[in-house]
Amino acid sequence: MLADSTHNSAGEIYAIGIDVGGTKIAAGIVSFPSGKLWHRETIPTLPARGGEGVLADCISLLQRLKAHADDSGHQIVGVGVGIAELVNLKGEITSEYLIKWRGLSAKEQLSQISPTQFESDARAPALAEALFGAGRLFSNFVYLTIGTGISYCLVLDGQPYAGAHGHAIMVASGALTSECEKCGAVQDQVLEEFAAGPSLVARYNARASVQLSSGQAVTTAAKSGDPIAQEIVRSAGAALGNSVGFLINVLDPQAVVVGGGLGLADGLYWDSFAASTRKHIWSDVSQNLPILRAELGDDAGLIGAAAIIWKDRSNNKR
Repeated sequence: MLADSTHNSAGEIYAIGIDVGGTKIAAGIVSFPSGKLWHRETIPTLPARGGEGVLADCISLLQRLKAHADDSGHQIVGVGVGIAELVNLKGEITSEYLIKWRGLSAKEQLSQISPTQFESDARAPALAEALFGAGRLFSNFVYLTIGTGISYCLVLDGQPYAGAHGHAIMVASGALTSECEKCGAVQDQVLEEFAAGPSLVARYNARASVQLSSGQAVTTAAKSGDPIAQEIVRSAGAALGNSVGFLINVLDPQAVVVGGGLGLADGLYWDSFAASTRKHIWSDVSQNLPILRAELGDDAGLIGAAAIIWKDRSNNKR
């Protein structure tokens, strides 16, 4: 629930968070240290049109949010942007798989409105869940996001672990290669191309007479009893659970927190994913670890992006 935007809590500072995903851009005004969301807007990303169009929409969105904050008497101290790309330890975008902002002066243009920092859209919601959501009860956990893509973040002592280069979010983009012992056939399966939202659509449309346009539509069809959708959703969840079980075996977290459009959905996808994850956990000690949905839901990304500004400001005051 959004807070009353006319109330100005004493001692709170305000930042804007923007979550740039493959399907939608969600943005909002967040106050700290409470983590309250005061105002929120969502628009489609439409990444196929190119980085310039996505950036122009983000600029317009930021201008509207900044104006709303000014009208409400909230002074914005900065903007955090979580983006569905690799972001290094310096806050620089180092890939352009979906959001093609490399080579664009995206940070400079957004900073003309308010000082801006970039972060991975895997680490931003992980930070939000560590501070205000399902992860706050654990000293270490794995945050998994499942939507247009699939990525993860290990959280240690409440801090998202970035790795040596800021790229420790990859769990589903590389091929998993296997060879059949009987016929010698080699299969290179990319998990994102099998279990993420767009892949559900592609797999369903290749087999069904009626074409669907979103992962949610496929999961809805599965709920209604469509056998093709059920098999696709079940197999996608099972494949994801295989990889998450491997993550648990390697990282030994206290819990797994799941966000993203598909990750927050109930039904066959979740049931298949959770069962497969537990099936692939090696240690009896970890068999019953909590597998939880993100408490902050769709807002985790934008709240976490805004929290980057608050945390940076707090650290600089020390």
